[in-house]
Amino acid sequence: MIGVVYLGNNPKTQERLKYIPGQLVRMTNAYKEAAQICTPHVTNEHFIVFFERNVRSEDITAITYLRKKCRNVYIILMTDKMTSEERDIYMKCGINDTINHDASVTELNKKILFISDRENILFDDEAPKYRILKFKIPIWKRLFDIFFSSLSIIILSPVFIITAIAIRLESPGPILFKSKRVGTNYTIFDFLKFRSMYIDAEQRLKELSKDHNQYADAHLQEEQKTTITAPLGDQAEMAMMDMGLESEMMISDEEIMLVGDDFVVAESDFSKQKEEEINSAFVKIENDPRITKVGKFIRKYSIDELPQLFNILKGDMSIVGNRPLPLYEAEKLTADSNIDRFMAPAGLTGLWQVEERGKGGAMSAEERKQLDITYGQTYNFALDMKIIFRTLTAFIQKDNV
Repeated sequence: MIGVVYLGNNPKTQERLKYIPGQLVRMTNAYKEAAQICTPHVTNEHFIVFFERNVRSEDITAITYLRKKCRNVYIILMTDKMTSEERDIYMKCGINDTINHDASVTELNKKILFISDRENILFDDEAPKYRILKFKIPIWKRLFDIFFSSLSIIILSPVFIITAIAIRLESPGPILFKSKRVGTNYTIFDFLKFRSMYIDAEQRLKELSKDHNQYADAHLQEEQKTTITAPLGDQAEMAMMDMGLESEMMISDEEIMLVGDDFVVAESDFSKQKEEEINSAFVKIENDPRITKVGKFIRKYSIDELPQLFNILKGDMSIVGNRPLPLYEAEKLTADSNIDRFMAPAGLTGLWQVEERGKGGAMSAEERKQLDITYGQTYNFALDMKIIFRTLTAFIQKDNV
């Protein structure tokens, strides 16, 4: 059971919260009164507190008091942009989440529904501290995973055996390929696949031309235009001193220049490049020459993915979820806007996989990322069954991507 409380004195926010469908929002501008409201009257009663950001020192006092008096609250800070320092301070004193202070009624209601659906996960009455938003696989999903993966392993055992023999006959090396992947809550685990590449594939990756990368082509020429070269190391420092600059920034009439040990770049170009790195976090190689003949076949029919049934049986993954990412890709998706992607289980198949196959493999990195976020926010049993059905009817990839 979830109750909603607003702690603040912004009339516009109060007006929007009045229109949350099916929810009576209690409002107060006194944190001690808010603590009294958040005292549970029945077992397992929990509260969402929308806390309007004000003066930092006063905010810290209020949040700390709420945490001390109420262990059954989920505090959402209503704020605009925060610095890293401010974020750390507010996190340490006890907020669970943030939302823009101008959030619409729809956005506020969406946040309430998201927390309500995961009430048993986000609130732990026995814990001495508040819990940061964290995913824990629902019981219905875990039971389905155990049943489905066990049955699939038994039925597909002949395929496992034949594939293992074919891989061993074509090229030397292990039958299974293990790689570190990032799944739910940024948890790292050993991701299993049938080996579809030559054993030195990882070393060959660095030697591949960027022409093979579907998502790098659009950025390559732009990078060449924006990066400005400069003397390296001590030479760069000496050059700065000669120009009378003691800081790490050169300010001209037209642009702010960022100076590092081995580069000089315009601030706007640097920001653009960082954004492009995040948007290109998903890397996919077209017609990859590192792949063996057996590898091309098992990839086309998704047979290389079958060992992940053991990951699912173990609990590292789920049948349906967001694809677990390699470490170097996941580290580019740590911004707040990507958090919901990691609030869903890592999956054998998922929303963007079936959508991509429907588009013949033509899907941008940004589209994939947004579909992952959508699944993290909206997954349920009906959606999982729909994705499984679409996967079973479209598992043959017509394009070699």
